[in-house]
This record gives sequence, structure tokens and C-alpha cells, in this order.
Amino acid sequence: MRTTTVKAKPKSKTKLPALSKVIVDAILDKKGEEVVSLDLRKIGDAVTDVFIVCHATSRVQVKAIADHVEGKVKAVLKENPVRSEGFENCEWVLIDYFDAVVHIFLKERREFYQLEDLWQDAERTEHE
Repeated sequence: MRTTTVKAKPKSKTKLPALSKVIVDAILDKKGEEVVSLDLRKIGDAVTDVFIVCHATSRVQVKAIADHVEGKVKAVLKENPVRSEGFENCEWVLIDYFDAVVHIFLKERREFYQLEDLWQDAERTEHE
């Protein structure tokens, strides 16, 4: 008989509200558009507690937002992402902090993938 051990998702060292606030503030600093938080904590199959989603109008802006998020979280909370990807083409950059995952899209990619629709059961908060 074969058994599989499922490891629990590691927890961030930082409390979620503080992490979310720093991320959202960093996105807004760089003029990220339609910034939305999706609270996934009540969804059983969710891989994280919150998605923070935004878009930009150019690849340069996507990269600037992503770099600023990573820099600000490091400076304020002393925390590095567990992984990040998408910097090669800057159409969709994902930054994973365990408890919060940041999605920074080009506007066209956000419209195409409709991430918010996939997680429509999540509590949604819009940030301005």
C-alpha cells in the first residue's frame, strides 16, 4: 500500500492584514489599476489566504509594480517571496508570499484569464 503525505502550507512570518496592506500600497504607489483583494480563507481548495490582483498598461509598468512590491515588502516587513515568476515577458507576474499571492497583469491578459471570475466565491475588496 502506498501512502502520500501532504505537507501543510507553510505560514508567512507576517500577519496577513499587514502583508496585504503593504502589497496594496506598493501597487497603488506605481499606479496599478483596478486593485482587488480576494479573500480565499473560506474556500476549502484555495492554495493561499488572499489573492491581490491588479493590471498595468505596459510591460514596463508590470515590472515596475512587481519590483516595487518585492522591495517594499522586504523593506517594511523583512520578508522575501517564496517564489515569483513571469518576469521574462511581464505579461503576468506572480509573487507568492504563502499567505498572499500577488497577480500583476497586462490589462489584456487580465481580461483574457478572468482570474476574479474563477474565484467568484471569494470575498472581494476593491482598493483605490
